[in-house]
Amino acid sequence: MQPIFTNDAIVFGILMISLGFVFYTEGLKTGFWPKFYKIVPGLFMAYFIPAIFTTVGIISPEWQTTDATGAVSKNSSQLYYVASRFLLPAALVLMTLSIDLKAIFNLGSKALIMFFTGTVGVIIGGPLAILLISAFSPETVGGADFDAVWRGLSTLAGSWIGGGANQTAMLEIYKYNPAKYGGMVIVDIVIANVWMAVLLIGIGKKEKIDKWLKADTSAIEDLKEKVILFTKKVKKNPTLTDFMIMLAIAFGTVGFGHFSAKYLSQFFSEFVASIESQTWRNMFSFLGSGFFWLISISTIVAILLSYTKAKNYEGAGASKLGSIFIYILVATIGMKMDLNQAFENPGLIAIGFVWMTIHAVLLIIVAKVIKAPYFFLAVGSQANVGGAASAPIVAQAFHPSLATVGVLLAVFGYAIGTVGAILCTILMELASTI
Repeated sequence: MQPIFTNDAIVFGILMISLGFVFYTEGLKTGFWPKFYKIVPGLFMAYFIPAIFTTVGIISPEWQTTDATGAVSKNSSQLYYVASRFLLPAALVLMTLSIDLKAIFNLGSKALIMFFTGTVGVIIGGPLAILLISAFSPETVGGADFDAVWRGLSTLAGSWIGGGANQTAMLEIYKYNPAKYGGMVIVDIVIANVWMAVLLIGIGKKEKIDKWLKADTSAIEDLKEKVILFTKKVKKNPTLTDFMIMLAIAFGTVGFGHFSAKYLSQFFSEFVASIESQTWRNMFSFLGSGFFWLISISTIVAILLSYTKAKNYEGAGASKLGSIFIYILVATIGMKMDLNQAFENPGLIAIGFVWMTIHAVLLIIVAKVIKAPYFFLAVGSQANVGGAASAPIVAQAFHPSLATVGVLLAVFGYAIGTVGAILCTILMELASTI
């Protein structure tokens, strides 16, 4: 249905007002709100309020209209596209300027262990979910030929290990019925966004969770402390010139990223298409994604800039400016979440819920065993399930200096996404025939 407001200028104003409300109430020292934000983090509210607006029909990421002749046309908001393609890479640049790459590597192997645990959780979660749901509702996981549910679920595996490019690759590999693909997209949106909401809520209780996990957070605290000390050392009262130069650095890099991504994605698309083996073509299909190259190039340039005097702009508030862009992105992601969709296909949603629960339980077990901090659990999971668009969001919620960790893991997820999804799909096909 068409929402009340379809003009992106108006919708953006609504999103900004909701963000302003969150920050204003979070800054209050007395009354109801301080108690509220002790339980629910502000970042979650920045995500959840737009979701409520979408659910009740005030705004919407997409809608249909019918003209006088009865012709139906699809319309969509461009806010998420702008936020993810312009503001996200700009935020990554601004929050990476002061990065200490050596300190990131000093975080140790637990970050990678939790990332791969998240990957394994998705791979085994799919077939186990099919087995469990089939015991109660066999028709939910049934279907024949190209209507087989396991084929559709393969696209979820691609999305939840890698990203959009891997999801598309899985659709091409297993040829799921396009007419039914929309149902899988809904499961992806609902489950992935609900899980992200759970992770954000957990950030508000990270000290208690780390205590329960008996986690050693010293490496993370050392990295944060280094950034804080450096920020204090170069802190200055920012001038208009400082802001303009920071924006020039950020969006100049974004422009270079888009320019390079266009040619790199085109080159690699042609290169991958020339590979004789269909299997290898699908495995490397992510190299043809412009978004993959945009994020990768922006991050690489930002890391290089961190070895120059540009890193001193952290003292003028570079990471704070980047955080503003991240919060706008969070609001546009929340806008994509229509809570009503959770009831449109309860069977598929149930599969997704069980699947993500298995992913989560495995992460918790491994984190408990190796005493990994909640930061590694949350970012390792989101680097798989959410990809490069949302892993930095979760990471920077702990501290802006940690956003790069989320990006690096998410980019790695693109590389293994299709391979992991194929393995998961093979297991799901076997589970469907038992």
